[in-house]
Amino acid sequence: MVYAIGDVHGCLDLLVALEDRIVSDSQRYASSRKAIVLLGDVIDRGPDSSGVIEHLLGEPPEGFVRFVLAGNHETAMLDFLDSPTTDDLWLHIGGEETLRSYGVGPLVRSPGRRERQRIADAAVASIPEEHIAFLRSLPVTLRWRDYLFVHAGIRPNMPLEEQIEADLQGIRDEFTASEADHRVVVVHGHTPTRQPVHRPNRIAVDLGAFATGRLAAVRLDGTDVAFLVAN
Repeated sequence: MVYAIGDVHGCLDLLVALEDRIVSDSQRYASSRKAIVLLGDVIDRGPDSSGVIEHLLGEPPEGFVRFVLAGNHETAMLDFLDSPTTDDLWLHIGGEETLRSYGVGPLVRSPGRRERQRIADAAVASIPEEHIAFLRSLPVTLRWRDYLFVHAGIRPNMPLEEQIEADLQGIRDEFTASEADHRVVVVHGHTPTRQPVHRPNRIAVDLGAFATGRLAAVRLDGTDVAFLVAN
């Protein structure tokens, strides 16, 4: 039995509440193998990215194993820390909130190359090495039975082994509009919707938690599919 959680985006309170719901829900079932999969973008935008990572470094709920995938925000953060003078995308998509959660900031508006280097140096000095190592260790996909877990989706009509990371972490309309048979059911986040989505070829569980205060998970047990939402 697998529970897949959508984009947490720094909302530690919602993650803890949803894991509590998952534990309660799972007690209704006899499965001895239970897993939680977070579909990436656990950081940025919300108030407590540092707390989310610290939580994920801890033990999962009793009786569960837990997996975390890399989303485009984790990749953007690492790209900035590695090359701040040439890649500052992260600062414009929620990185400032993550930095603030580690005590770095406030940031100047439109920082130049020298200021971006200063920010990166301050971040590396403030973020625990264990947190950065955790982010670097995250896989991009996870396969379980007939399900593929990935942050954003896949490029339709392309073999899974030929998919590129930019699509797996960033694709939107070309994937969500497709009715193609992907040979797997793709379980993803990345593209927010008002309610979880269940289609023959995909399941979507990003409810825009940082803006809506709602975090969703899907329970997969054989062919049974059900959704849980924490507010």
